[in-house]
Amino acid sequence: MNNLSKGSPIFKPENEPYLGRESVYHFDQVILSCLEANAEIAAYTHKNKLNDLQKAACQIIPQGINLALSIRELVRQGYLFASAVLMRPLIERAAIISYLHEKPEEVSLWLNGWQYRERPSLAMMLATMNKEVDTKQAQEICNTFNSLTHGDPIGSSFNLVKLTSGGVGYSVGKVLNEPEFCDFICYQSYCYLIVIMGRMAGCFPETKK
Repeated sequence: MNNLSKGSPIFKPENEPYLGRESVYHFDQVILSCLEANAEIAAYTHKNKLNDLQKAACQIIPQGINLALSIRELVRQGYLFASAVLMRPLIERAAIISYLHEKPEEVSLWLNGWQYRERPSLAMMLATMNKEVDTKQAQEICNTFNSLTHGDPIGSSFNLVKLTSGGVGYSVGKVLNEPEFCDFICYQSYCYLIVIMGRMAGCFPETKK
């Protein structure tokens, strides 16, 4: 599918290239739920005194949601590689708030500026996100998304696309015919946004109905 040939360089919700994909639908549903929960918590934070963990959450969680929305819009416009690159900072925000929620005694590190040599590694933080994930698995996740961010040869493989000639090449623009890559991005982002939602509820139990 290539709507660019029809004179539509900017896609809208009704004609985006991956419209109808189950992964996109589920990602959209989580985004809506997350925004609704965030609106409730935001109202609470403007009226109540917050503890240190909640203050940190007010900084970390909105960044994560913003990144998820950016990923979704890039998917809509067919910029799959760029959306995949943004998954690394989304994962990091989910990992940070998970780590601080599990270890509130470490919030002082955040309040002190989250200094590079003081804060835990991303792999260590990811291991607190899911008790079934060990540090080795967490490091494998880090390695994958670090490759995307830092532009090494492994990361470049995420930018390979099928050419109409039958070969493959590296994309410089919109990718409109890679549904499996779209699914990978949306399902992964969906999972980490769910983590952020869960930690949002955990950090602000007072807002639970």
